[in-house]
Amino acid sequence: MLIDIIAKTEQFVYKEHEKDSSGHDWHHIDRVRKLALRIAQAEHKGDAFIIEMAALLHDIPDEKLNEQMDEGEKKLTRFLDTIQVSDEQKLFIIDIVKTISFKGGNEADLHSYEAMVVRDADRLDAIGAIGIARTFAYGGKKGQAMYNPSLPVRTNMSLNEYRNGQTSSIHHFYEKLLKLKDLLHTETAKQLAEERHQFMEMFLQQFYKEWDVD
Repeated sequence: MLIDIIAKTEQFVYKEHEKDSSGHDWHHIDRVRKLALRIAQAEHKGDAFIIEMAALLHDIPDEKLNEQMDEGEKKLTRFLDTIQVSDEQKLFIIDIVKTISFKGGNEADLHSYEAMVVRDADRLDAIGAIGIARTFAYGGKKGQAMYNPSLPVRTNMSLNEYRNGQTSSIHHFYEKLLKLKDLLHTETAKQLAEERHQFMEMFLQQFYKEWDVD
């Protein structure tokens, strides 16, 4: 039964994300799913089914990927109504998915270990080599500059400022990516984040070295 539900969810999510070019494609979803399960298994905690479902569905209602704010939420609810999960499980999954996004630091409070695991997994995929690649893919998709040294690094942003204000892909490292290591909840994710964080710092050093051509 649970295997069938997971398989149906995979099919739904794959169809929704297969053509994405912003770094939120099916491969991102699958990595987050695998990372979340890896964390939970390492720590012997959490409901594996809820964690896997929330990880698979975590980007469905993301406002970055939907034309209207509530469009994605309705899409998520409609799908959950087509599978055999209890009302309690449905609400649990929805609650986790709603708390995932960074939102410029305007984060939602977490209510469960399962939410911590899925958020940590999503943030691990936002840093390191993969995170760097995704940052430039998303920046290009939005029409942002690769780097504009005349722009300030933004702090204390509202959600609207974070989503729509002027920035560059390099600025995104300081506005989000370099902050994520210290915002993780699980010990396993913190350990996995160390190497990825260091790689980003090394990348930035090399980037500036190549940018400042004498």
